[in-house]
Amino acid sequence: MAAFHQRVFSGMQPTSTLHLGNYLGALINWVAMQKTHECIYCVVDMHAITQGLDVWGGPAELTRATREVAAAYIAAGVDPKASIIFNQSQVHQHAELAWVFNTVARLGWLNRMTQFKEKAGKDRENASVGLYDYPVLMAADILLYKATHVPVGEDQKQHLELARDIAQKFNNDFGDQVAARALGTGDLGFFPLPEPMIQGPAPRVMSLRDGTKKMSKSDPSDYSRINLTDDAETIAQKVRKAKTDPEALPSEEKGLEGRPEAENLVGIYAGLSGATKAEVLSQFGGGQFSGFKGALVDLAVAKLSPIAEEMRRLLADVSHIDAILAEGAGRAEEIAAPIMNDVKDIVGFVRRR
Repeated sequence: MAAFHQRVFSGMQPTSTLHLGNYLGALINWVAMQKTHECIYCVVDMHAITQGLDVWGGPAELTRATREVAAAYIAAGVDPKASIIFNQSQVHQHAELAWVFNTVARLGWLNRMTQFKEKAGKDRENASVGLYDYPVLMAADILLYKATHVPVGEDQKQHLELARDIAQKFNNDFGDQVAARALGTGDLGFFPLPEPMIQGPAPRVMSLRDGTKKMSKSDPSDYSRINLTDDAETIAQKVRKAKTDPEALPSEEKGLEGRPEAENLVGIYAGLSGATKAEVLSQFGGGQFSGFKGALVDLAVAKLSPIAEEMRRLLADVSHIDAILAEGAGRAEEIAAPIMNDVKDIVGFVRRR
């Protein structure tokens, strides 16, 4: 029984500037995985337009943000030679496979997707079909490359479970056609059932203004997050203004219970330094936040300001970014096209040869 080739797929939307949560929650891990896996990292611009123009900002903003997210990947350490970096819309097979999967997925499955309910809000009747169908396109993104592993956060785990359900149903529905063509996957079926991978060292970074809310690009306060484009002075200012409580830092992790802002800042320090929370508290426990924030400023500036500087350098030549995306799209399509052709043959489409 043949095994699937180990391959990682992940992506981020170009809806606005990436921030510290994206870096600690995903990008650090993406960089590390390049050493152990074949990696495909996508800027998912087709997903970005599933909500209204007021969310994604229109054509010019989408173009700018797509290039900026690609630059963030590279500046954070994703190597476009070692990994594939591209934007989703350049590989038309994503949309083709999503349509096939629309006939495999069931309404009951999509009706259970909690993220649609959260994003659509009370006015669900006015939400786009694209927003409702978002998880099916995500399944196509992953399975188009027969990805075996997907780095996901908590908010995307349900979508990955749906991708597994779609893969399993496709394998079951077309099992005879797959076997007849001897496509090399044996009893495992045509598509793998992708496995989730734990995200980076701080998979859930919270707002600097409210430790009970996740750090978000959509928060109206820019002081709630550290953007990857922030310069050293801005990073320092945001850390110093971050919300804390009047108590000293505890010496043990148990002392962080019920103190969300303290736990968040300790977690950020741990993520940026590569230490555990316990190790951070052994160093700073008993001290006041003023001293700890000073150390966190130094660490954050040292780690993040070079990323911002490299992003500015890359974005000064957008033709270079576009060339990286185009080259990555070509490499992605080399993988995607034969898989999509096999899907067409399995389904029974007559195609050009």
